[in-house]
Amino acid sequence: QVQLVESGGGAVQTGGFLRLSCAASGFASRTYCMAWFRQAPGKGREQVAAISSDGSTNYADSVKGRFTISKDNAKNTLSLQMNSLKPEDTAMYQCAARNGDYCYKTTSLYDYWGQGTQVMVSS
Repeated sequence: QVQLVESGGGAVQTGGFLRLSCAASGFASRTYCMAWFRQAPGKGREQVAAISSDGSTNYADSVKGRFTISKDNAKNTLSLQMNSLKPEDTAMYQCAARNGDYCYKTTSLYDYWGQGTQVMVSS
């Protein structure tokens, strides 16, 4: 049974940091594109960061220089280190997996999704 389980969300003040984790099971995430998406109230889901099977990464412009995505293939986990958090980072964060080499930004191209973890940044 495939599962993606996120953890690490919470409430922080502007300038604070959080580290999100996503535990994958039921498939070998090392051969997948793994990504973090977020959805704020009243907005569409957007890709925050992604890491392909070869380790290459890409980030949304709004988080470049502040967020870092990484994965541990041995532990089948995905992480998102979020520094210098801003109120506009407030959202539900979900990890997703796509069976393929390329990390598209289109949500419908992802095969598996976690339930999400809430991040709230206060000013």
